[in-house]
Amino acid sequence: MYLINIKCTFGVNFKQIVMSGISKTSIARKFAMALSGLFLVLFLAQHFTINFTSVFSEDTFNEISHFMGTNFLVQAVLQPVLIFGVVFHFIMGFILEIQNNKARVVKYKKYSGGANSSWMSRNMIFSGAVILLFLGLHFYDFWFPEIVHKYIESHPEDATRYYSETVAKFAGDPIRTGLYAISFIFLMLHLLHGFASSFQSIGFNNKYSRALTVFAKAFAVVIPLGFIFIAVFHYINN
Repeated sequence: MYLINIKCTFGVNFKQIVMSGISKTSIARKFAMALSGLFLVLFLAQHFTINFTSVFSEDTFNEISHFMGTNFLVQAVLQPVLIFGVVFHFIMGFILEIQNNKARVVKYKKYSGGANSSWMSRNMIFSGAVILLFLGLHFYDFWFPEIVHKYIESHPEDATRYYSETVAKFAGDPIRTGLYAISFIFLMLHLLHGFASSFQSIGFNNKYSRALTVFAKAFAVVIPLGFIFIAVFHYINN
């Protein structure tokens, strides 16, 4: 088996990455974390698209949700891959944070993070921790009840239940709606730095870099605000 020493469009030396190993070098960890982050961004876009249909069409939301909840490929393949991606991304984030803190202690007696970096970049671990807590709430609200409904209580299949179950989480519950809104604000802060910087981490540097950065910043604002809108919409209208 041969490793091809080639720099692709992204400017990344894959032989160097593979030979160094994800667990051994900072550049390899950042590369792996960037890829996992980009994968999670794709899921986030898909998740938002599905949830946004609940604003204008109960039937469409039920239809898509039922498909996602019963399709073998989604449940047996994509869902485990997604869970692995989330866990991997957070583990790599904590490892890099520990590594960076050690480097600062050793190399800098006086470290002024604000001089060369934004608040968002310096507090990625904090915003990430808030997002992790939110995922726990989200799993408690939706994933665990779904598992109980299908595999423990073994209810008969009902393709029309998804909309009412979703709306019920926000209707008349300002605390839960507020927690979701705050969590999505932290998601926005996390994405404002993380999404754009992920392209740099994988070595993407060409004439499209500026346009991609603009797109990443816009995505980081629009998608979290869209999720907040969905939660508030169902709180107000139900």
